[in-house]
Amino acid sequence: MEGPLGPSKKTASRKPGWLRRLGRSLAGVAGRAATPLVNRFRSSLQLRVVASTLIASTVLVLTFSFVVAGSVTSGLLKDRQDTARDETVNAVEQAAEQLGPYLSSTDDVLGTTMQRVVNELAEDPVYTPYILLRTADGEVSKSHPASDVSVPSEALHEQVAAGNIASQYGTFSFDGEPVPYLVVGSPIKLGIDYELYAFYPLSSQSEAINLLRTNLALAGVALVLLLGIIAALVTRLVVTPVREAARTSQRLAAGLLHERMEVRGSDDLARLAGSFNLMAENLQSQIRRLEEMSMMQRRFTSDVSHELRTPLATIRMAADLLYDYRDDFDEVTKRSTELLQHEINRFEDLLQELLEISRFDSGFASLETEAVDVGRIVEDVVEAQSALAEECGVPVTVHKPVRRVIAEVDTRRVHRILRNLVSNAIEHAEGGPVELTVAESETAVAVAVRDHGVGLRTGQADRVFDRFWRADPSRARMTGGTGLGLAISLEDAKLHSGTLRVIGERGKGTLFILTLPLQAGNRVITSPLQLRLDEASDDSQGASHAD
Repeated sequence: MEGPLGPSKKTASRKPGWLRRLGRSLAGVAGRAATPLVNRFRSSLQLRVVASTLIASTVLVLTFSFVVAGSVTSGLLKDRQDTARDETVNAVEQAAEQLGPYLSSTDDVLGTTMQRVVNELAEDPVYTPYILLRTADGEVSKSHPASDVSVPSEALHEQVAAGNIASQYGTFSFDGEPVPYLVVGSPIKLGIDYELYAFYPLSSQSEAINLLRTNLALAGVALVLLLGIIAALVTRLVVTPVREAARTSQRLAAGLLHERMEVRGSDDLARLAGSFNLMAENLQSQIRRLEEMSMMQRRFTSDVSHELRTPLATIRMAADLLYDYRDDFDEVTKRSTELLQHEINRFEDLLQELLEISRFDSGFASLETEAVDVGRIVEDVVEAQSALAEECGVPVTVHKPVRRVIAEVDTRRVHRILRNLVSNAIEHAEGGPVELTVAESETAVAVAVRDHGVGLRTGQADRVFDRFWRADPSRARMTGGTGLGLAISLEDAKLHSGTLRVIGERGKGTLFILTLPLQAGNRVITSPLQLRLDEASDDSQGASHAD
């Protein structure tokens, strides 16, 4: 919109589009160019120390140079000013002897006399070659050789007219080249009031000051560079062992437990290297001891599991025989036979899970993948757990997409994971609803199991998948689990290159999310569902509902 005088102020101040794009491009290029330098500065202790030393020394040298240069300059100019004032006073006395007889500025001979006085003063080597002499009223003014130069400034003229000897600095071109001068003005009180101005060149002082500044600058640069080199050498002596310790610790973290630091001398850094090596040896011994204990525990679990299979099979045969004829027994024997059958079933489940754990530990577990509908597996699991849900009074709902979610997975293992998650959710739901949500992305499928029961205390989410760990050991159990179900579920998820995560809050329930890749052999990068209790219900919006 334009007003009567042209475009509005807002339109006129708006930058062109190409200029804004150019600015953004330049800013992006500068940012990309500065990123490696910034990263290098952050990651290098030696670079930060050297840079800090250079900055601090530069500030110190600049401050020292300004102070020294200012002090020397003030001293030189003060000495020259004192000498110039003395010379001007002598010139005034010499001029007063010749100008004393004149009582009027209109005297015709006065101009000739003033010119003679100026010439004599200019020719005398004691005084400056540039003199300006004038009457106080300004009617007669003669100078040689700067006859065309007026009073340097009105401020200087006012001070001299007031009867003071005053001075000021200025630059004048008497010989065609600008030269700094000290101008000293003095009144001559006779029958006629005169003003004498002497121009003292400051070429020698200016050259001395420039030479001083040049030397200070060169010395300052050399000093800063020397301090930077010294800082680099000193920090290198300290940083090199630290870097070696960092590299050694990284190798130790990578499993190279034999790595050690080289001990040189007997100083503090040598004691640091010795302490580090001692720590590494202790860690190595502890890790080896733990590995041996873990190996023994795994071997014991595997051996016991296999050894128990044969006697358990014999006990199972005898128990099945007794169970088949339980109706012929009295009530006490019949009840004992039923309890025996139930406990043998639990013992078989425990033994089977121990064998499965031993397969994971030994690395013999493998997948038998096939393309299946994950939603169908979820529905099968919910149907299989319907009796338990009905017994506990827990409603179970499923939210899944309308179309099928096909993934290459091991059906048996995924079914076992979901069975463990659903039975665990039903057991801890305390009559509240249990919700299962199926979602997919371009690369992964996720199944969320959400209950609204007791939830988890702070820190318990990190221990849910520990073997034989229970959140509340005193809690009455409906399913008779072994304490290995979630641990096996986590191993099954890892075997698929997937993830199994959990979050819980006391009084708000627990949320498990199983995420598996759609294609076997791929890894899970992100999950289609978020691990958040507040948004668990939001993730299921838009999905179909099935009971």
